[in-house]
Amino acid sequence: MGVVNVTPDSFSDGGDFLDPQAAIDHALCLVAEGANILDIGGESTRPYSRPVEEAEELRRVIDVVSAVCAQTSIPVSIDTSKAKVAEEAIQAGAEIFNDITGLTGDPRSAEVAVESGVGVCAMHMQGTPQTMQEDPHYDDVVKEIGDYLIERRDHLLTAGLAAERICLDPGIGFGKTHQQNLTLIAQAGSFHASGCPILVGHSRKGFLAKILKDQTADRTLATVGVALALATGGVQILRVHDVRAVREALLSYHAVGGIDGETIQLDRNSNC
Repeated sequence: MGVVNVTPDSFSDGGDFLDPQAAIDHALCLVAEGANILDIGGESTRPYSRPVEEAEELRRVIDVVSAVCAQTSIPVSIDTSKAKVAEEAIQAGAEIFNDITGLTGDPRSAEVAVESGVGVCAMHMQGTPQTMQEDPHYDDVVKEIGDYLIERRDHLLTAGLAAERICLDPGIGFGKTHQQNLTLIAQAGSFHASGCPILVGHSRKGFLAKILKDQTADRTLATVGVALALATGGVQILRVHDVRAVREALLSYHAVGGIDGETIQLDRNSNC
């Protein structure tokens, strides 16, 4: 899953693709590099980020979603916690509703998902982006997040969403300490007890800089290393900024027997 942030303040690439045409070009470049899914979002959810008004989020993303959907056949995901933004993005062609609040942030979210028939990715977050890193605490981080994800699965099933349309995300960096992030990644395969595909978004995040002991380091290779570990654990969807680097690492890993390569794109060629 390639990341397209149409924001001025995302933690890694804020402002790089705020211009709609820049965002469209970047999305198509990620497709050429081998992305299987594009995740387009108009609101930064980094720690201590400020909420974006609905109208502004719509202004940022809808034209981008529409243009990208018109120019590629791969699924587009809308990264939002607002039902109205999801609804309009779906009308513009998005096929997945990716929500950091697990579809709890807006009372209409589940309704929009069910009525539109799109896929859903429900994520775990402790607190909000404004509070989540103040003092995250769990007695058993893997069990508690696993229980939460199963609860969200059951809620969506009860609401009428088909089981095959549900994906779950443990929410790396969203209300977790450094060690909790490492534990969740090491045990990511345990979340398959839910019976749902698992998505992990670890790309370029701060815990990687702590591993490297260098806050200014380029985190691409660290992202690749964790991606290989997650793939080994059976995680189906890797949400990343550096699609080409991760794809080439996965292809190489597959070639020497590391993982099943059936879902890795083999025929992409890009100079982006």
